[in-house]
Amino acid sequence: MSNASQYTPPQVWTWDKANGGRFANINRPVAGPTHDKDLPVGRHPLQLYSLATPNGVKVTVMLEELLALGHRGAEYDAWLIRIGEGDQFGSGFVAANPNSKIPALVDRSGPAPVRVFESGAILMHLAEKFGAFLPAGGAARAECLSWLFWQMGSAPYLGGGFGHFYAYAPTKMEYPIDRFAMEAKRLLDVLDRRLAETEYVAGGDYTVADMAAWPWYGGLAKGWLYGAAEFLQVQDYENVQRWADAVGARPAVRRGRMVNRVSGEPSSQLHERHDAKDFETKTQDKLAAGG
Repeated sequence: MSNASQYTPPQVWTWDKANGGRFANINRPVAGPTHDKDLPVGRHPLQLYSLATPNGVKVTVMLEELLALGHRGAEYDAWLIRIGEGDQFGSGFVAANPNSKIPALVDRSGPAPVRVFESGAILMHLAEKFGAFLPAGGAARAECLSWLFWQMGSAPYLGGGFGHFYAYAPTKMEYPIDRFAMEAKRLLDVLDRRLAETEYVAGGDYTVADMAAWPWYGGLAKGWLYGAAEFLQVQDYENVQRWADAVGARPAVRRGRMVNRVSGEPSSQLHERHDAKDFETKTQDKLAAGG
């Protein structure tokens, strides 16, 4: 490893607003709202406030899968939260998620609204509410939850670690990129070895473990994250590739990936979703054409 300039941490850390790379304008060392703004509320039992990052896609995939199974109570409104513009710091969003991160779900199907935040918690809430995509008990449930929380625990290393330093940091630094590339490849290897044994992440059935892992590891395998496919040689993980293709081919996954998306082909972007017909009439290409 080449020599790098030495950095000596100060005795007391202070916030430099100009430091932080691409997301410096929304990163801050304090919590709480920056402005007053109520969240909109639609007509469906479930209100989702999100953006189609990997964590956001987990939840829209889950909701579309539930609807595909015929769970009418899973109908939802998906409202766009533009994190680059600081929507997550509005008072209404902070009330739904004190951590100011997407996604946030408000379940209005009961006598009082219930807020659920953190993508893994939302997946579990929906799985238990509808009795789907999570084994009811025993070894199968334990295995599924283990892999669900494996993904939740690994996401900061893949996103905030590798993704940040490789793609978003203001300067390229060898040590953090090398450190987190090693971890990203180790995690891919963990998943690849698992998928050599089983069709899906938790076993023979498609579960919330797949919905949690696919937007991250499927996205990495298919070259959708960080422009790092060649750098990480993702084609070498053949079992991850097989699984990524199989999950990505599911119609509900394709729909879920479109919801709250604001990048890519206009035909793949459905900024807000309030009805199943929106996929046919309100994608950005249809709106641009006056549809």
